[in-house]
Amino acid sequence: MGAHPRDADAATSRVELADIVRLHGAAVAAGHRLSTVQYRALRAIAACRTEALGGHVARCDACGTLRYCYHSCRNRHCPKCQTLAKERWLAARRAELLPVPYFHLVFTLPHALNVLAQGNPRAIYRLLFEAAADTLLEFGANPRWLGGQIAATLVLHTWGQNLGQHLHVHALVSAGALHADGHWIHSRRGFLFPVQALSPVFRGKFLAQLQRLVHKGTLRLVAVDADIAVALRSLLHELRAKSWVVYAKQPFASPTQVLDYLGRYTHRVAIANHRLLRLTDTDVRFRYKDYAHGNQRKVMTLSVGEFIRRFLLHVLPTGFVRIRHYGILANRTKRATLAQARDALGCPLPEPAAGVPESVPAFWLRIAQRDITLCPHCHVGHLHIVGQLARMRPPAQAPP
Repeated sequence: MGAHPRDADAATSRVELADIVRLHGAAVAAGHRLSTVQYRALRAIAACRTEALGGHVARCDACGTLRYCYHSCRNRHCPKCQTLAKERWLAARRAELLPVPYFHLVFTLPHALNVLAQGNPRAIYRLLFEAAADTLLEFGANPRWLGGQIAATLVLHTWGQNLGQHLHVHALVSAGALHADGHWIHSRRGFLFPVQALSPVFRGKFLAQLQRLVHKGTLRLVAVDADIAVALRSLLHELRAKSWVVYAKQPFASPTQVLDYLGRYTHRVAIANHRLLRLTDTDVRFRYKDYAHGNQRKVMTLSVGEFIRRFLLHVLPTGFVRIRHYGILANRTKRATLAQARDALGCPLPEPAAGVPESVPAFWLRIAQRDITLCPHCHVGHLHIVGQLARMRPPAQAPP
């Protein structure tokens, strides 16, 4: 059922998102119109690693200690269920990295689009991916900059540190491109594309596609009383007048640094448990970085209803893919283009993956040098499963 949260001022305090959802999720669900995927996220987070999902009993072969382990919910919005998925994803990406520097770019949508994204998340997120990727591919193909096919991985984030809407994609882009004749084109040292030129192209591509959706009449605006067509035309006019933001960092020196950095973004959820400070009957306190004021570390207090409402803004539509690959890494042609790129760079093919799926204990031992079967009580024996725990009904406080 999970322990009740304690005051964060105590030395042993530990507040989790699951605590907040179990205690207040039902009330928020009753007072708001939630989508099916939002209901499912709240249910999963509330039940994660509790009797509701069942589990198993393990016994130490040295000291005989019994350990009860409950199953994880595996929901992609749960902060406790991303570590294994992230490590497995990164392990697969290691075979795809090329021995070249990589650049990190961020494409951000103006906040004026937030209300449109609330009513049409799938459409707006898709346009964000398409506009950012098309811009990068176009610049990569331009002989003025590279003149070939780049390798790019894009990751969607919809939040800022204060849980507000901040729609952007992180892009990891190879510092070079594969020419049509098969040779590799290296980028200029420390430079990929001019961000001042990327921004208006990104804006133009996004708004052109958004204009088409407006003409189709399929978009909806939440909490707008005025005529939707008039409101959308006004929004388009406002967006054309704004300067859009594309940010670029210095390139990474090695593929290992790329993976370490990318791991911070790929499977991150809107808020991690370590940022939560205190939960009371009425509010939640959490840490955040104020990027608008020099990355200052601050503390924010929100009512529990507002906290959960903000969190639910970042629950993705069912089946929506938030990590996408383009150019050399595009799924349909990746095997052939990656082989061509490796040949052009003179680097060997990676070792083929083993035919038998790796067990969870073996995976953790290889990736983190951590033996998860080691008994936490005696630190000598190893745990072996001796029984199963059946699933139970969800906690009474879980949302309907």
